[in-house]
Amino acid sequence: MRTRIIKMGNSQGIRIPKALLEQSGLNGEVELKVQNREIIIRPPQKTRQGWAEAFRKMAEHKDDQLLDKEALHHQSSWDKENWSW
Repeated sequence: MRTRIIKMGNSQGIRIPKALLEQSGLNGEVELKVQNREIIIRPPQKTRQGWAEAFRKMAEHKDDQLLDKEALHHQSSWDKENWSW
């Protein structure tokens, strides 16, 4: 399917036919990315997507240790009494 790049105020854009949007499942907010001189339109990634898996792998490799152990000696009373993980 071909379309034209059109002027939209101070920007330019394209009209995406309803059928293509329905087939893609895209709606609302999207992410744009340029890759190999092509514009990729995709759903936005969820905040912190993949973090749980990354933390699990860190724990497996014992790479989840506290780096600033000195900070433990300088905790406030709030840190010691009210904060919990």
